[in-house]
Amino acid sequence: MAIRNLRYNDDPVLRKKCKEVTAVNDKIRQILDDMLDTLHSTGNGAALAANQVGILKRLVVIDCDDCLLKLVNPVIIESSGLQECGEACLSFPNRCVKTRRPQKVTIQALNEQGEEITVTGENRLAQCFCHELEHLDGEIFLDQAVTETKKEG
Repeated sequence: MAIRNLRYNDDPVLRKKCKEVTAVNDKIRQILDDMLDTLHSTGNGAALAANQVGILKRLVVIDCDDCLLKLVNPVIIESSGLQECGEACLSFPNRCVKTRRPQKVTIQALNEQGEEITVTGENRLAQCFCHELEHLDGEIFLDQAVTETKKEG
């Protein structure tokens, strides 16, 4: 088990675009495993993008609504519908905003074995897909805020 340090708030790495992974190998699998360990150590996170732990690679882990995914080079290939979401982020503690996200999202990615997969998520999982893939492009959930709903703590 390896827990990586989360990056917070104004850390410049959160605004950098992540680079495509050219080969899924043991090093990439280890990063994905570390990211999942880090996510699980938070106690309240649903997903994590690689730049949130300081790695500028297009990697995402998701553990949301009984869906556990390790994604390499994920892209949204289809979306539909609209939902209002209460949204928070592990990299921005004590912040919560209202966003508008697609209600249904289909992504394409490689899994940890380098095999192409297609996954469709609705509601909260669709929100996770959007949130994490935006991280990979240096965008944060605050960019999508309709309103800030509360500050905790």
